[in-house]
Amino acid sequence: MVKSIIYTAVALTACIVLFISVDIYLARQFDEFHGALETLYSKVENNEAIREDGYAVKEMWAEKKSKLHVFIPHNDISYVDYWLNETCGLIYNKQYELALGKIEVLLEISKNLPGGYSMKLENIF
Repeated sequence: MVKSIIYTAVALTACIVLFISVDIYLARQFDEFHGALETLYSKVENNEAIREDGYAVKEMWAEKKSKLHVFIPHNDISYVDYWLNETCGLIYNKQYELALGKIEVLLEISKNLPGGYSMKLENIF
């Protein structure tokens, strides 16, 4: 009986530590991505962005998403891919006004997406 309680407590503790670690990891990854998007936004806003700026953010996202597939559904990652591809295309064509709108959507996604998978009461029930 005592062993069962100890094993259950250890398993619960391990799960809680795992969930908290995932929360921290996701927040860190999306904070870095958000920072890169803010830099891109300021360059686009000043009409200084070039194709390589957009592709640098895209490359950063590609590195991150290869690890994020474990924690986030593929549809959400594809959603970011979609908006990022559109943004890069608009920057390539020097359509900065339209690109700003796409980057704003990406900024909002990068701010809200990790919260949907964090250990919050509304996500559990």
